[in-house]
Amino acid sequence: MKPIIKIENLSKQYRLGVVGTGTLSNDLKRWWYRTRGKEDPFLKIGETNDRSVKGDSEYVWALKDINLEVMPGEVLGIIGKNGAGKSTLLKILSKVTGPTTGQIHFDGRIGSLLEVGTGFHPELTGRENIFLNGAILGMTKTEIRSKLDEIVDFSGVERYIDTPVKRYSSGMMVRLGFAVAAHLEPEILVVDEVLAVGDAEFQKKAIGKMQDVSANDGRTVLFVSHNMGSVRNLCQNGIILENGKVSVTGNINHVVDQYINNQIQSFDINFVNINNSFRKINTIKQLEFISIQRLNDYLIAVDEPLKIKIRLRNNGDIKNARLIGMLNYVDDTRIGLFISKTFSVPQSKKEFTVQVNVYDHNLSKGKYYFDFNIGTGNFSTAITDYDLVYKTVTFEVEYLNAKTKQHIVKWNHNWGRNCYQNVELKIIN
Repeated sequence: MKPIIKIENLSKQYRLGVVGTGTLSNDLKRWWYRTRGKEDPFLKIGETNDRSVKGDSEYVWALKDINLEVMPGEVLGIIGKNGAGKSTLLKILSKVTGPTTGQIHFDGRIGSLLEVGTGFHPELTGRENIFLNGAILGMTKTEIRSKLDEIVDFSGVERYIDTPVKRYSSGMMVRLGFAVAAHLEPEILVVDEVLAVGDAEFQKKAIGKMQDVSANDGRTVLFVSHNMGSVRNLCQNGIILENGKVSVTGNINHVVDQYINNQIQSFDINFVNINNSFRKINTIKQLEFISIQRLNDYLIAVDEPLKIKIRLRNNGDIKNARLIGMLNYVDDTRIGLFISKTFSVPQSKKEFTVQVNVYDHNLSKGKYYFDFNIGTGNFSTAITDYDLVYKTVTFEVEYLNAKTKQHIVKWNHNWGRNCYQNVELKIIN
């Protein structure tokens, strides 16, 4: 099968600081070479695009020697750190900017959602911008009208469709922008991290739509996100961009696992003193976390209880409380949670310590961390939060059995995050 996108030796160089050769004659010469499809005569040897290191050259390669083939109907995830070159690659694919060297071969139209407001004229209404985007894609007015109701319904901005988009919130802009890009039937759909601006309900809706256009309509999707859960759910294959170069390519689960492992410098955190860096939202803190400690070794077994010691401070007149522990995989996917029984808060002292033992967690091989919540209420009653802390102690499930220390050699991500061992099988007939 012929690839719908073929990228050959693609590179993009930027000049830092003032742009231009320095003289009008040289600028004209550069333009003349590019017009004839020749290489820039003033192209300089640049440095690798590592934003964390100060360089000596005024030129930098945002992308360097990218070679890639994408097949029709494929959903490709593009992941990497900020500044790795993801957005630059998508801008070149969307023809927002051109490559410095190399070629891209397309077989179809491209619909892009690169940032909030991409392709929208702020003075035009939402309806007018839908027709504008359709015209850019080469669609007739009749074709656009046939899709108009579907686009408006999907975006959820029907009330404001005849209002200039300059008055839209960023979330409304993203909703309409994605609806336009997805419903005007481009053969290739390019979506950058902009979906993160939308709410959870719309993100779920958008990912479902991308899965639908790929599976049912055979369209190709290129998806950039820092949400590894979304990337796993949506994509079949992926690439990792690192300093402007493709470092890993292959099945999406392999690519995401490799990316996560590359990001983890030291995941072994067995003790944290709590400060505001662990908190995302303000709470009343009548009861607050002081410190959290993991009592297990870093590497644990599937059948080994998790033991955690937590130091708390009573800032009010709290008599009773309960603890919630929220368990997350290293890619920030929420695995589950526990709610303790209500306990009596010691009244004779301001600070006290509790120990939590989590039995039968049945977690599979992988790296995990805890978020914690102290407050009142449970699954059946209203919940009040006194304090919430995120990304605290960590651990890794490595062994099948705590006594024998038998390693789990293979665990496929598609098998899930639970490994049940206390299972009985009987032949009954």
